[in-house]
Amino acid sequence: MENTILGLHHITAIAGDAQKNFNFYSKILGLRFIKKTVNFDDPGTYHFYFGDEVGSAGTILTFFPWGDGIPQGRRGAGMATEIGYSVPKGSLEFWMERFEKYNVIYNKPAEKFGERYLTFIDPDGLKLELTEVEADTRKPWTTDEVGADAALRGFHHITLTLNSLEGTARILTDVFGYRLAATEVTRHRFVTDAVENAAIVDIVELKDEKRGHVANGTVHHVAFRVLNDEVLMHFREKVAAAGLSITPQIDRNYFHSLYFREPGGVLFEIATDNPGFMVDETLEDLGKGLKLPAQYESRREDIEAHLIQIN
Repeated sequence: MENTILGLHHITAIAGDAQKNFNFYSKILGLRFIKKTVNFDDPGTYHFYFGDEVGSAGTILTFFPWGDGIPQGRRGAGMATEIGYSVPKGSLEFWMERFEKYNVIYNKPAEKFGERYLTFIDPDGLKLELTEVEADTRKPWTTDEVGADAALRGFHHITLTLNSLEGTARILTDVFGYRLAATEVTRHRFVTDAVENAAIVDIVELKDEKRGHVANGTVHHVAFRVLNDEVLMHFREKVAAAGLSITPQIDRNYFHSLYFREPGGVLFEIATDNPGFMVDETLEDLGKGLKLPAQYESRREDIEAHLIQIN
């Protein structure tokens, strides 16, 4: 059990305006803002983390808010194209009313794989879904406006759009331990039995779909969860043995990571549970201060002067 991929760890996307991004996810969707740091490769840009109370793996959505001037992305082949969250049965009506109130673009509920879902778009054009689930026991973060009867529990699935299913499916099944659970038309649902939640990867195979463009309003990468560093390096060997180029281990302060591009073109990450988000803040203070990695601490004054203030 421990030497396995434990479903999704986090998903990282690109946004424009930092304040709009913060407002949408923390206020409208009601997620907890758990970490305010910077892009480790570009310290002039924020890196925001949203999740449940403690930032549990499988609930963490992160953003690089690069500012209003960045080019708009385009969903297409070779990328992750929609992020699915789990919500309680009967809560979609609440969310439609809320989206009407805040002028959020959404579609009427539909159904796939026997589950009712609602598609909506964030301020930058990122596509998300809320899927009603009978029993998701994860404790949600709640707010004055979003109670436990409607709050997002964490990830339900991630959708990849690809020109060809085969290569990516082989990585999911032969390397990551997923299995093909169901198919509806061009959508193929892969599931891991290692965890109860955040366990689904959908692949939509569209042979003639144009390649997407990763920029504003699109997913940057998808991270899969492992227990610790030992399991992480075990999977480094497995990915390399499958003939794919993979990075050395990288310290992201809150988890340790490997990155590789799977055969369909999507950037995958494998990330550890350790050390977690309370390595530099208490549970009560998560998300309150600007946390910098050690290599940038000496530049704090300049970095803070460059970043816009978030209210």
